[in-house]
Formats: sequence, structure tokens, C-alpha cells
Amino acid sequence: MFRIGQGYDVHKLVEDRELWICGIKLPHTHGLLGHSDADVAIHALCDALLGALALRDIGYHFPDTDPKYKGADSKLLLKEVCRMIRERGWEIGNVDVTIMAEAPKFKPHIDEMRQCLADVMNVAVDAVSVKATTTEKLGFTGRKEGIASTAVALIYEP
Repeated sequence: MFRIGQGYDVHKLVEDRELWICGIKLPHTHGLLGHSDADVAIHALCDALLGALALRDIGYHFPDTDPKYKGADSKLLLKEVCRMIRERGWEIGNVDVTIMAEAPKFKPHIDEMRQCLADVMNVAVDAVSVKATTTEKLGFTGRKEGIASTAVALIYEP
């Protein structure tokens, strides 16, 4: 038996914040605003994994009203989501993440991002795809006001 889920997340770019994407701190003039570290890609990935089992969304399990998650490392949230998936008898087949931003350039960091996500989810790196694209200067991402990410996850019963 197989199941798929999809996720989407957006965070606003602001000054005086670190930029964390796919668990990696990237050099940039701005970071993402959020209750946790605002890792937009991991948040979309968590929603995709949770959605595959109809377990609601990341905000349900890790609400931004809970001080416990203030400044939280999103890798820990992803690790917990993976525990929830496996606790229910499922395994992660593969995941595919797309990041939409005008800057910074992600290409030099993609391999490290894939490895980081694979390590956190305890899957082979070839089961993790990370891609980045611009929006051709259109919309809020094109104006560099924020970064968006989508994710798709396939899970299976072993």
C-alpha cells in the first residue's frame, strides 16, 4: 500500500534573522520570519508527510502559540513527524522539495540539503530531491518579500 501527501509553506523575509532552508544555515542578508527557525522547506515537507496519513498539518502538532516551539530547530520537528509515520507502521519512500526564491542561489547547497534531510528522516539520500527555482521576479517571491516551498512525499507499508 502506498500513500502520497503534498505540502506548501511560505515565510516572510526580514532583516536580523538567520536563513535556514532544508536544515542548512545559508549565508544571506535576510532570514525567514516565524515562530520556529522558519525553515520553509522542512515545514512543507512535514505537511507532505503528515498529509500522506491524514494527520492534519504542522501547525496542529507544533502550534506557533506554544512557547516550547519558539526558535525551534525544524529538523527536530521533521524527526518527530518521521517518528509518527513509523509509529503507525509506514516508511518513507521518497520526497521531493521545491524552493521558490529569487535569492540566494541554492545550487551550491543542494547536495548538503539533500544529505541533511536524508539524515534527519533516516532514508537514503537518493530518496530525497531538492530543487530551487525563481518566479521570474513575479509575486511576493519575485519581489524578494518571502520564500515559498512545496513538497511531495510518498510513504509505503513495508
